[in-house]
Amino acid sequence: MAELQYTVTGMTCGHCEASVRREVSKLTGVEDIQVSAAAGTLKIATAADLADEAVLAAVDEAGYAAARA
Repeated sequence: MAELQYTVTGMTCGHCEASVRREVSKLTGVEDIQVSAAAGTLKIATAADLADEAVLAAVDEAGYAAARA
């Protein structure tokens, strides 16, 4: 299992975290998601080969910007 880490900008609360979690959870192969608005981080545990572009698009769909950490 691989762990991917991203920096997410624009999150300020639990609702923001939930929005990011909801969109990222739609990606195939995602096993676990940890989102922290306070730290501005997103960590994904995946058993699949997950493309950065797919993760960045999911975060964008939630209304935030992300970059690979």
